[in-house]
Amino acid sequence: MSALGTTGWALGAVGAAVVALLAGRLRVTVRRYAVATGLTDVPNTRSSHLVPTPRGGGLAIVAAFLGATIALAATGVVAWRDAAALAIGGAAVALAGYLDDRRGVSARVRFAVHAAAAVSALALLGGPPSLASAGLAWVRGPVGWIAATVAAVWLVNLYNFMDGIDGIAAGEAASVGAGAAAVAGLLGASAGAVLWPMLLAAAALGYLWGNRGRGRIFLGDVGSGFLGWCMAALLLWSARVTPALFWPYVILLGVFMVDATLTLLRRLMRGERVTQPHRSHAYQRAARRVGRHAPVSAGAALLTLAWLFPLAVTAARRPALGAAVFAVAAAPLVLLWLVFGGGTPDEPTPVAPPAFP
Repeated sequence: MSALGTTGWALGAVGAAVVALLAGRLRVTVRRYAVATGLTDVPNTRSSHLVPTPRGGGLAIVAAFLGATIALAATGVVAWRDAAALAIGGAAVALAGYLDDRRGVSARVRFAVHAAAAVSALALLGGPPSLASAGLAWVRGPVGWIAATVAAVWLVNLYNFMDGIDGIAAGEAASVGAGAAAVAGLLGASAGAVLWPMLLAAAALGYLWGNRGRGRIFLGDVGSGFLGWCMAALLLWSARVTPALFWPYVILLGVFMVDATLTLLRRLMRGERVTQPHRSHAYQRAARRVGRHAPVSAGAALLTLAWLFPLAVTAARRPALGAAVFAVAAAPLVLLWLVFGGGTPDEPTPVAPPAFP
């Protein structure tokens, strides 16, 4: 079991409860601010919602989790330099997302911010992790820096792509964070490797709990980008301190990785502009087929915990087989993507927006 010990687990549970309550309370405050200042997501023919909804709710997760990160550094659970790597990059990504929510920011500027955040985080962490034990010994030197930067930027953006129905992005963060914490605990990893993703899961769950059903406020780019960044930063940091955690993180993120990556590739093959809004992800098509968002979002979280988590444990115990385990994990996800027609052209629907709930 983890180096946390019984007392550490108890304190971690208390900390997670505090973070969840804080995120939930801040969500209410941010919603009031969004309504008062007109920070609103107005539906269009490519939207998956019909009601004008306040956005920017991810600010609650940003504040709660960055506060938790500072607390972990102040108590010596993680090093200040490591905390700064996540916090500085996360703040930059969140700021770019907030400005995009507020008045729009070009894709070029957003990508530049994401890349700069990734490079600065890698510098603070001492470079990309060594992946020799994961069967990726060739990912080192300049190749390692490029691969890690591209991976971080892709995680930030795929999270944004996958935040298209109620609850799916926060639910993914909660399930992946909880799964990563559990895997780290089973490996006997450091307290930070357990508590950091646990507190991210708590922040996401606290936000989600009062916003379940039809969302009363959306995460916005500020929230989805920040969650994607946190996943990237935790993956890179965890793989440095405990190399066996690399494949578990990749596997746990499988639901989002498979849908976002395959849909992007299919759209590129059709010659579409990938920055153009669309509703052709498999999860969006599944939500339209079911007629509700909640079952699809819950199904994504269930897939993560019931299917991907056991395989992540297997990969943690046998890192050299990680790529093969990931292939096994991804196979049914690819099949689901095909069944729901991920990446195929979608037909826009008319929108008749009512007033705020």
